[in-house]
Amino acid sequence: ILEGRVAILVDGTPFVLTAPFVLLESFQAAEDYYFRPYFATMARIIRIIGFLVTIMAPAFYVATTTYHQELIPTSLLITFAQAREGVPFPAFVESLIMIITFEILREAGIRLPRPVGQALSIVGALVIGESAVSAGIIGAPMVIVVAITAVSGFLVPAQNDSAIVLRYLMLILGATFGGFGITLGLISALVHMSSLESFGYMYLTPMAPFDIEDSKDTVIRAPLWLMISRPKGLTADEQRRKYDIPPSGGGSGEASD
Repeated sequence: ILEGRVAILVDGTPFVLTAPFVLLESFQAAEDYYFRPYFATMARIIRIIGFLVTIMAPAFYVATTTYHQELIPTSLLITFAQAREGVPFPAFVESLIMIITFEILREAGIRLPRPVGQALSIVGALVIGESAVSAGIIGAPMVIVVAITAVSGFLVPAQNDSAIVLRYLMLILGATFGGFGITLGLISALVHMSSLESFGYMYLTPMAPFDIEDSKDTVIRAPLWLMISRPKGLTADEQRRKYDIPPSGGGSGEASD
């Protein structure tokens, strides 16, 4: 609201929608403004890395083990080969089985009461993963990759649905064309997002089109005393985000940044 956006509250739901919504908002959190800029910036970078990991890790594993074995160190490649010895499925089918299994457990955990749902998600994933490896259905490296993928997805809950779709698309492209398919998928996703708008506001703003004035609260979070103006195009009446905050002060917290 301080930036000039509109908040939409619907009776009966605990969620609040804001408009217009841009991509970089998915990597921001309310607690970012309680910490100093370098802590908030580091947290946002970690969220972006987690989002990339959750959509690309299975595809990258399948592509490297299937088409680009030369990219894997010899000792690690031997370890992968030993772990997959006796597994009847190719890496692509392995990843599909594990990802779909995790999504089933996650949906079941959401529908159940919170204590039971959390226990089901954690214990169920451990039991099923261990049983699948012991039975020789899934290789241990694939269980690790899917676990990292699942945990990374929790860093950006606002993009969970998009991450699921992109994960499957990247996996199919990586299994079909290798690294070229993953690159093609990333370029296609960027081209698609660059054409999206939210209430007349470009979805990739302020990175594309780039605006250095509006980039103070994106991946890098500038000190609050520098973030005075609202993003361009959001409002024509009031351009100030808030009152000036002095760059130094006697108190603790952001005022002393």
